[in-house]
Amino acid sequence: QVQLVESGGGSVQAGGSLRLSCAASGYQYSVYCRAWFRQAPGKEREAVATIDGDGTTNYADSVKGRFTIAKDNGKNTLYLQMNDLKPEDTAMYYCAASHRYCSDVGADGYNYWGQGTQVTVSS
Repeated sequence: QVQLVESGGGSVQAGGSLRLSCAASGYQYSVYCRAWFRQAPGKEREAVATIDGDGTTNYADSVKGRFTIAKDNGKNTLYLQMNDLKPEDTAMYYCAASHRYCSDVGADGYNYWGQGTQVTVSS
């Protein structure tokens, strides 16, 4: 079974940066789409960024230009570089993976999820 573990969260001031990591362990087979989601208390879970196996990326409009999703195939690790953080970025961040292409999978269609890492941005 694929296991995903996030790290790198923490508390930062507005305008600061954080890099989240999602380390995958266990056997992985035909995992194509990897993504970062976030969920703030009382709010719906939302997709932040996705990356396909071929490197194609997609970002939520709210983070475009500030966040960058990347993967290191050698380390089997997914990253989310977050720059110019804003208070509204405060949330629990989760990484997820799917056997489907990112364009073909919805928020409920991911096969694997991490436990989450908290990001808190103060003004």
